[in-house]
This record gives sequence, structure tokens and C-alpha cells, in this order.
Amino acid sequence: MSMARQIEEKLAALSPESVEIIDESSKHVGHEGARSGGGHYQLIIVSGAFSGQPLQARHRMVYEALGPMMHRDIHALAIKAYAPGEI
Repeated sequence: MSMARQIEEKLAALSPESVEIIDESSKHVGHEGARSGGGHYQLIIVSGAFSGQPLQARHRMVYEALGPMMHRDIHALAIKAYAPGEI
């Protein structure tokens, strides 16, 4: 299973309306995180769970959903987290 698919499965805990994962790992070949196996990703996620939540809380929710992947499989994650109707 691809890493993007694994990330998407973990994020299902947030009941997202949409999830877009962009793997940018190839742009970071030779970077310290790439050497240790962690990938670089962009995430765009829309979830009702983010309604009324500030940016930091939204990011914490994503990190919690991803759990140990954040320390093992993901070296860098750029997050754009929206509530429905915000984009």
C-alpha cells in the first residue's frame, strides 16, 4: 500500500469530506529526512471536525490522527486544513 493511501486511511478518523496528498519526496532527495526514509508531503483536507477550531488545533488533530507515522514515515508535512465552506 502506498504511503499516501496509508496517510489517507489514518485521516479517516477525522471524517474528511476531501483529502488531497501530494508526495514531494522526490524534490528532497539527499535531504536528512529523505535519508532516514521519511517522506515530504503536502496535505489539503476538508473536515467538519475543523469547524470553529483555530489553525493550531486543526494541525494537532491531523498529527494525532497520523500518530507514529509523524515520527517514522513522514519527515515533513505541509497542512492546509479547512472546515466545509472555507474554500
